[in-house]
Order: sequence, then C-alpha cells, then structure tokens
Amino acid sequence: MYSLLRNILFNFSPESVHYFSMNCLKTATRLGITDGVLKGIFQYPSSELGKTVFGIEFSNPVGLGAGFDKNALYLYELEALGFGFVEIGTVTPKAQPGNELPRLFRLPADQALINRMGFNNEGVGSVKKRLTDWNNRKANKNSTHLVIGGNIGKNKITPNEDAWRDYKICFNELHETVDYFVVNVSSPNTPGLRALQEKDALRKIFAELQNDNQGYAKPKPLLLKIAPDLNQSQLDDIVSLSLEMQLSGLVATNTTIDRSNLTAASEQLSEAIGMGGLSGKPVQARSTEVVAYLAEQTGYTIPIIASGGIFTGADAKEKINAGAALVQVWTGFVYEGPSIVKNICTYLAAH
Repeated sequence: MYSLLRNILFNFSPESVHYFSMNCLKTATRLGITDGVLKGIFQYPSSELGKTVFGIEFSNPVGLGAGFDKNALYLYELEALGFGFVEIGTVTPKAQPGNELPRLFRLPADQALINRMGFNNEGVGSVKKRLTDWNNRKANKNSTHLVIGGNIGKNKITPNEDAWRDYKICFNELHETVDYFVVNVSSPNTPGLRALQEKDALRKIFAELQNDNQGYAKPKPLLLKIAPDLNQSQLDDIVSLSLEMQLSGLVATNTTIDRSNLTAASEQLSEAIGMGGLSGKPVQARSTEVVAYLAEQTGYTIPIIASGGIFTGADAKEKINAGAALVQVWTGFVYEGPSIVKNICTYLAAH
C-alpha cells in the first residue's frame, strides 16, 4: 500500500512532500478517534524492547534522526507512529533559512537521499516555546513520555572560533525542555563546520557545556554526532576525547560526502545534483564499521546511537550487533513509510 503512495509522492519535490505528508498526519491526529487508530496500527504494542540508556528510559530502541523535525512541529504525530525517541533540530541560536532551494534530492535506485539543507530552522527561541508547550500538555495528560533529543549547532555566520558560544546558548536555552543533547559538528552543509570535529575544537565546546551542565540540579546527557568520513586517527581522537570529557554517548553517523558506493545511474544523478550529504543504503556499511570501531575502542563503555542505512529490522540488528545501544532512521522512513518502527521492533523482538 505504501509503495503505491510512495510512487505517487515521489513525483513531487521531496521537501514539499515532507511538509505535506506530515501536515496531513497532524490533521489526522487532531481527531481523537483517528489518533487512536493510528497508534493501534503503527505502534509496537509490547514494552519488552524498553531499555535504559545514559539514565533515560526508552520505550523502544528505534528513534528518528535529527533533520526530519527540525522545529519540533510533529512530536505528537511521530509519537503516534511508535518512535521511542525523536531528535529535533539541528537548532541554532538565531533563525536561519538554510541553503537555497532545491536542497533535498532522491536517488531511488540506491534508496538514498542527498541533502544540503544548511541548518534551516526557526531558532532556539521558537523551538524552546514549542517544546515547553509539548511538555506542559504531556504532563497534564499524564501520558507516556516520548524521549526528546536536542540536536544543536552553530549559525552559518558564526566563525568557528566562536562556535562554542552558539552551542552554549542552545544548550542552556533548551536544557529544561529536552532529555538529552547532541552536538552536531558533522554536517557537510555548513561551511567549515566539520573542522570542529578536530580534538582541540571539540574540547573547547564540551568543556563549556559540561561546566554549565554541572550547574543544573539534573545534568543532561551530552552526546557527539560524528561523520562517517573520519579516518582511523580521527576516530581515535574522538574516542580519546569522549573518555576525557566524559561524554554520555556518541551518534554514528551523519551523512557522507563519499559517492563511491553509488550505482552508475545514481552517480550520474549525483553529479548533476552537486554538493550535499548522502544518506541511506550507500552509507550503511561504513556507518556499521564506525559503530563497531567506536564500541570496541571505548570498551563498550559509551553508548552509541547508530544511524545510517537502517531500513529493516535486520539492518537495525546489524547495528546493535556492532555495538549500538539505540538506532535512528531517517532515509529509511522516507522509503519504508510509517510502518518502519513497528516492523523493526517486531523483528528485534523475534531475534
């Protein structure tokens, strides 16, 4: 059924379809009966996959990666689809429009996407207000808590030497509204951002954030999201820094700038598209390699959220076997549709 709908939707602009689909879902969930029907169809009914990671209870290990709900617009809808957690953002201190359109592209032959969104978001103030409203409404309903991660970044105009200030602003503004934080220095779509993955730059950012974090009655878990394109030496630096700065976890991995795994048809299309981060099946193997390396080198002491090429339960199980504690989907959600969480959870429960 979804494959037919997907074929229709794929005739239209990816970014337009994204908002159209999610707004249709939002309309549906505003009707109590429809909301209940959606939950009955798409949520995994058992609590057997629940687990506690970095001190947080997750109803299931399947989350939605950052970039899908940048402004925390669709939390009720994503909860209805069964996600155990949702990472909002990437959020920056000031609102910014992102890169010029078009900036999101499909590569159907490889079940992949290329994006060069450029941290388009409404800014931390608007996102904070929306998350505050969400938390208040959830508290009043006394309902199950969907875990929310806050993925934070820097504004495009902020020079790298001042990047820590942007991360600090977002961290403190959102501290009371999210369950954990992810520092995003690995997107290829903000000029110079990936240079912040170097050890000294990261040490400055996390020193500031950890210092602020300890000033709160309830410090929040701090994670780092890394690119799949780091070499072994750079990964070793990440491991060393993670242990030194006592990070709560790692997210592996972001999109890749590597195009070597594309089929001929997609490679030609990719050349026409130009710059951007590649996600989906072509990054699956490399992402798993990075997860396995990080898990082994940290002695399995730092939880890893695996992201990259997860479409099925078997894909998720591969990441978990490699050392991941949790998994995130994004491109797989686009290609597999709203049943992806339930399908993955059903497989994981059986295996």
